[in-house]
Amino acid sequence: MTRTIFEKSDAITLVAEVFRELGYEGASMSEITVRTKLSKGSLYHFFPGGKEEMAAEIMANIDAWFVNEMFKPLEEDEPHAAIARMWETTDTYFRSGHRICLIGAFALDETRDRFAGVIRGYFHRWIKALAGALTRAGIKIGEANPLAEEAVVGIQGALTLARALGDDGIFGRTLERLKERVEARLT
Repeated sequence: MTRTIFEKSDAITLVAEVFRELGYEGASMSEITVRTKLSKGSLYHFFPGGKEEMAAEIMANIDAWFVNEMFKPLEEDEPHAAIARMWETTDTYFRSGHRICLIGAFALDETRDRFAGVIRGYFHRWIKALAGALTRAGIKIGEANPLAEEAVVGIQGALTLARALGDDGIFGRTLERLKERVEARLT
């Protein structure tokens, strides 16, 4: 039975989960319709450009969420509070390691070339925003940049390893160690 939805944002959420599960290349239109229970007509109504438009809109949606929930707070709010919020937001968004980073997953397959600018922009902004908050909190820029890079690498690596090993606890443990390392540098 097909599902009826009225908002494009609902379709974006459903299709994103299919991409998370199957990757861009593995998510055929047939699989997307089966897994979302949306008709091809509904999908093409919301995404006339097909699968490529779906992926582009999903990545824009993810990026907008991160801008509002993580990057802007890191760039504009009191740095200690913003960094603490980043750890909580990261854990919540990735469902304590149960949800992969779709932009990270796209960076690892053939999709990378198709959406290179968006993928690069997402990771550059996260590192830059965190490094800026660390600098405002008193860490020298020469230390803040590598520390921010290490944190983002650690988060992404933990997501990959948790998925590969089927052990979601890896993500929580890694996030806690990264948080402790950053907090130790802040004191």
